[in-house]
Amino acid sequence: MTFKLAPLAAFSLLAFTPACAQQDDSAPQNREEIEAIVRDYILENPEIIEQAIVKLQQRAAAQEAEVSRQAIASASADLYENEADYSIGPNDAPVTIVEFFDYRCGYCKRSMEWTMDIPDAYDGKVRVIFKEFPILSPESEKAALAALAAGEQDLYAEMHRELMDLDNSSGFTPDEIDAAAERAGVDVARMRADMGSVRLQKVVADNKMLARRLGIDGTPAFLVGDQLVSGANRAAVTQMLDAAVEQAS
Repeated sequence: MTFKLAPLAAFSLLAFTPACAQQDDSAPQNREEIEAIVRDYILENPEIIEQAIVKLQQRAAAQEAEVSRQAIASASADLYENEADYSIGPNDAPVTIVEFFDYRCGYCKRSMEWTMDIPDAYDGKVRVIFKEFPILSPESEKAALAALAAGEQDLYAEMHRELMDLDNSSGFTPDEIDAAAERAGVDVARMRADMGSVRLQKVVADNKMLARRLGIDGTPAFLVGDQLVSGANRAAVTQMLDAAVEQAS
């Protein structure tokens, strides 16, 4: 984000300083003279431009963070209490983390083992909710529906692992998805039938709509409470989880 300091803004700052409160015959009497003084001062002290830009960027970042927190808070039930979602870890864990992901996302794939290990890493104090957010390709949506359909057979976690292990370079063909389902122990015929159900397709559509409400436009994205970490920033997510677990203790 780039900010420019307009001459008129600088003029306004000088116009209301105490030095201008009293009449001084030696003071500049018109806008051109004042702008010249401002220009000369900025040229002699250019560091104030950088300081102003940094301050404006900090203010904008704080405003964006507050807007994000408010959006997350308003969507709390959809994030953390949706019965259509699949999760790992105890249902009564004091802390819940939500992941929006795409099965064709390389960063999601590299985060998979770590994400799946979170409940054990925190001694059952954290539950992980998975939100299918297929945005990278039509194959992504097919994979998401296959995972949800596997969940109908209580094999969501197994199918999740298999789909994350698929090679992106060859694509997610129907045969590859079916083979992944077989390795996960899924009844493929039943899975294919369930993939066409309006109910499961609505789950995916609702996840996409929820992501838009929260300003999420990439994967992975992790949420805990009213905080959001975009991207596979393991250190930031760990810090967020550590703080939430400590607070819940």
